[in-house]
Formats: sequence, C-alpha cells, structure tokens
Amino acid sequence: MNIVFLAGASGNTQFWNSLIAQLPHNYTKQVIAYPGFHGVATDPDIHSFNDLSNYVLAQIQQPSILIAQSMGGIFAIAAALQKSDLVKGLVLIATSGGINLDRFQVQDWRQFYQQAYIEYPDWFVTTKVDYEQNLPDVEIETLLIWGNQDPISPIEVGQYLNQILQKSELYIVEGGNHQLAEQCADEVGIQINDYLKKLERN
Repeated sequence: MNIVFLAGASGNTQFWNSLIAQLPHNYTKQVIAYPGFHGVATDPDIHSFNDLSNYVLAQIQQPSILIAQSMGGIFAIAAALQKSDLVKGLVLIATSGGINLDRFQVQDWRQFYQQAYIEYPDWFVTTKVDYEQNLPDVEIETLLIWGNQDPISPIEVGQYLNQILQKSELYIVEGGNHQLAEQCADEVGIQINDYLKKLERN
C-alpha cells in the first residue's frame, strides 16, 4: 500500500520527514510537491488553485492512504470524492477539509502567509473551495488529528468534521499547535500506526 503526503500552504515537503520515520517500512511513501511552492519549479499549465488541485490528483495513480496537513486537506477531500476507488484511507490534520470556516473563531493566516511567501501565487490564499455539501458522501475510514492550541484550525473544526464525515474518529493532541504533525511526530505517529492496523484488519 502507498501513503501519500500532502503538505499545507507552504508546500514544504520536508515537513513530513519526522512523521515518515515513525511509519511502517512496508508502506511506500509518496510526498507530492506543489509546482511553484517551496523551491519547486513552476508548471506552465498551473494558473489557479483548481489547476493545482487537478495536478495533485493526477499524481495519485495507485491505491493509497492520504495524510494531509492544513490546506493539503482540501486536495485530500477532492481526491476522496473524485478518486474514491484509489483512496483507501484519509488522515486529516489541522485542516479545513474544504468547509467554510466563517462560523468558527479562526485566526486569519493569509496576511502573514503572503508576507512570508511573497513569491507564491496569490490564488492559494484567495481560493474559496467548498466541499461541505459533499462531505457526507465520503465513506472512507478517516482519522482526524487536531491540536487544542491551534488558532488557525481550532478543535471545533475537527469536531465539526467528525460529525459530518460518516466514518471518522477525532484525536486531540494536548498542547498541539498548527505544526503538530512535525512537532509532535511521535504522538501523531502512534495514532496513525494504530489507524493503519485498523485498516489492515478491515
């Protein structure tokens, strides 16, 4: 089985290194880089968030478990909806999952992001993707991992996704912030390993 890693808005593929080290060797690991982000060459065919989403989904060509951080979760949900035959599992970490966050008390990360990554295309922060009405159709075993000290994606978002995703479980990392998949890789790894064993039993 293949595990696909989808980074957040920074596009930093190295974000996953600590977590990958915690996961079983019998799984192949595929870290998808985003053209135009974090030192990756641009792609002349990518001009919008939708183009990038299509690019990411095109990289998923075998049965896979998706592990997604933050904005990467939007790609993961798109894949779950459009490539349900290949997506065998979902791990969503501190993400919106493509829902409208206006109802939640979330910290607006966009201004900081645009200052920190001035060379990145602005459509990554201006996009308005809404998969909310489609989420009840996702019938994939899903592990939700949130930190209780994350102002960007507070645990209320994870709790909401836990309600509308039919086959989901929510795990909360005490003291975890938005970078918990990297900073708490040991704890997150334990949860994902348990989840992988559950999938294998099923």
